[in-house]
Amino acid sequence: MSCSVPEHSAVPPVPSAPLPATRARIGAGSFAELTTFAVGGPFDRLVEASSEEEIVETVREADAEGVPVMVLGGGSNVLAADGRFPGVVVRDVRQSIVLRQEGGCEGANLRVSAGTPWDDFVVHTIANEWMGVEALSGIPGTVGAAPVQNIGAYGQEAGGSIAGVRVYDRATGRVDYLSFSQMEFGYRTSVVKKSLKGGWGPSPRHIVLDVDFQLRIASLSAPVQYSQLAQLLGVQPGERVPSVAVRDAVVELRRSKGMVLDDADRDTYSAGSFFTNPVLSEAQAARLPDDAPKHGLRDGSRTVLGAAAPRVEGQVKTSAAWLIDHAGFPAGYGMPGPAALSTKHALALTNRGGATGAQMRELARTIRDGVREAYGVVLEAEPTIIGGLD
Repeated sequence: MSCSVPEHSAVPPVPSAPLPATRARIGAGSFAELTTFAVGGPFDRLVEASSEEEIVETVREADAEGVPVMVLGGGSNVLAADGRFPGVVVRDVRQSIVLRQEGGCEGANLRVSAGTPWDDFVVHTIANEWMGVEALSGIPGTVGAAPVQNIGAYGQEAGGSIAGVRVYDRATGRVDYLSFSQMEFGYRTSVVKKSLKGGWGPSPRHIVLDVDFQLRIASLSAPVQYSQLAQLLGVQPGERVPSVAVRDAVVELRRSKGMVLDDADRDTYSAGSFFTNPVLSEAQAARLPDDAPKHGLRDGSRTVLGAAAPRVEGQVKTSAAWLIDHAGFPAGYGMPGPAALSTKHALALTNRGGATGAQMRELARTIRDGVREAYGVVLEAEPTIIGGLD
């Protein structure tokens, strides 16, 4: 039996997406205006690019001039410094979802521009009965950020549905394509994120332009992996339910933890989970208290598209939130100060009103150092921290 694949076809734009401008808008601004932390200093040059050519040319010119480049998506994963940023801030305002092919065997192959809001994309996939990212509902930011840190939640990771990524390679000066295997997906990391440590920061060597997704055709979700999500849905782990039900449950869980953006709720003036869950050796994990969470780790670089990644032998993932709470930093720690932990979740650092970038970094250092002293575990920050944490 053979599978037929229809001609390439375009999916209508996400309804909530405004039409992009016809040319780049250049002006000034501040990180306090463009990030969910609502902190950070000004910059003299903001380029809102509505075409791939404008993005590439802006980054190429900045690199030639030797000035820093910050490619900013939704601003939900950035902690900026208070001083003036001496470089160029680039925002990709392109929003498009293109269905390249769809068939019973191939599933749905889509190319999504980096500037497309992530949650709009998730809603779009559920409406079209494409399975694979439903548990990633409610995550703020843009599609371009998803492959950089391999965003994940409730048992799913973006890397499990990404076929490849079109990028501008700042080292070669060319547009290139990184296949799934070249992305080297791991827990909250990828080859793109790793390049941040190679002197390219605050943006990586590879600037994401488009992301190719391969999704299965199904109205039911992928098997529910996360026990808390399964409990809310009233099913056993491993069962499948309608994807729209998964979305509703995930958004409810995220809202209960202050992880859904709400202008009226100071608990959401954050970057979501500030620290990644530590990955330890079995010997390191054995030194933690008996009641500390200990879970197996999956290797995102060896997953099969649409399936759960295989487990990694000899490595254990523990809960950063548990470590923070039990090291003496419970939810609400730091209040009534301007920089404090969320009242709903100890893993979210929040701007309670009037906080500076320096105060947010000081809170992060206090928690990081306290956990290290209590348990010998060094927490790693998940957001991009302009100017570094120390």
